[in-house]
Amino acid sequence: MKIIVGLGNPEEKYIKTFHNMGYIAVGDVAAKLNVKFKKKECESFTAEANIGGEKIILARPVTYMNNSGRAVKQLLSRYKASAEDLVIIYDDYDIPKGSVRIRPSGSAGTHNGMRSVIAEIGTSAFVRIRVGIRDSMVDIPIINYVLSEVRKEDYELFISACNRAADAAIALAKGEAIESVMTKYNG
Repeated sequence: MKIIVGLGNPEEKYIKTFHNMGYIAVGDVAAKLNVKFKKKECESFTAEANIGGEKIILARPVTYMNNSGRAVKQLLSRYKASAEDLVIIYDDYDIPKGSVRIRPSGSAGTHNGMRSVIAEIGTSAFVRIRVGIRDSMVDIPIINYVLSEVRKEDYELFISACNRAADAAIALAKGEAIESVMTKYNG
């Protein structure tokens, strides 16, 4: 089993913001697996897929970014899963825009949503897929930047990055080794 969670904010006004890269990418996973987010459980909208006999739960928490850990903890409990079964996709201001980085574990960095997840589940030993959003040409406070809309000239770059993040999540769900996925999709 894998639980793939895309972090973001649930309101319409946040849909095209940098902070919703996780929501967008997990939506891409759902589209590629031909499933829809139909169910509301564990403070999340969820979809269920099956890959080679393995159950895959896709989730978009509705707790807002800073409380994402609450929903993740509930999902792990509901599906009797462990952190080893978890893949979190999220935006990361610490890496350049349009890049994708997969890691088997790590710190939260500057990301409050990840701080919440780590605090709630009590470990940082889970796979994370980060979509880079930092633009060295923009000089505004991080909170203002992450909640701003992606500029039109960058739209295709971020669509491509979210698509690569989705492909990486699917590869992990299929049982591909993390090292192989990192080699293929990091960059």
